[in-house]
Amino acid sequence: MNSLEADLERARALDVTALADAIEAIGFECTDCGACCRAADTGCESETASGESVSGETAGDAEGVTGTDTRQPHTATVFPDEVRELQAGEPYDWRDVARPVPYGLEDGPDGQTGETFEWALQTDSCGDCTFYRDDGTGGGCTVYGDRPLICRTYPFSVALGGTSQPMGEAVDSEGLVRAHECEGLGREMDREAAEELAAGLKTRAVRELEEAIGVRDAYEPVPPESTEAGVVVHDSEGAKKPDGRPL
Repeated sequence: MNSLEADLERARALDVTALADAIEAIGFECTDCGACCRAADTGCESETASGESVSGETAGDAEGVTGTDTRQPHTATVFPDEVRELQAGEPYDWRDVARPVPYGLEDGPDGQTGETFEWALQTDSCGDCTFYRDDGTGGGCTVYGDRPLICRTYPFSVALGGTSQPMGEAVDSEGLVRAHECEGLGREMDREAAEELAAGLKTRAVRELEEAIGVRDAYEPVPPESTEAGVVVHDSEGAKKPDGRPL
């Protein structure tokens, strides 16, 4: 059995009670700081603070913030069906919701080029998640009820091959559960919250591995002219253009 398939079997066999025990031992309570929704720095006034979403035309500028700004854009991976779920709630274009994961892409005179794998939630010109709003007194997610699994389970992940580590390497761990940078870690939490997080974490681990296997199986090399003219994104459904259309 290939390693991804073996890890998928392990993910499907995860004990939610054991995951909840681990999460509870680490401890967590969301402080609504919004750090997991924003770029890795502060000081940029978001263009979406007024409620306007990034359009397909401006989304490309959000891949890397222009000028001398060194902010690292927020990168939260999202499954193709999660993009469509967010589209179903509002009249969003694909690029209003998602952007190509930037790893493996190169900046050129006419924009980015190259091949990459999977999608990330769209960001605004400051590198913040386009669905995050901050009115100056506090921020929040405008699609909270439909937020993707990676958002529902942050700041935790499962230590299995083929699963993602959001916001960098783990800062704490307990069993198979990894905890990532977040000011809410170490706080006392109730059992119900731990179990809800654990169930979501198992679901996400399974979905990530299923997607990784799907990407591998659907992958076909694309002609050089396809990447020379722009970006090609490979997901479990095949090769796509940045606007979500099949290549």
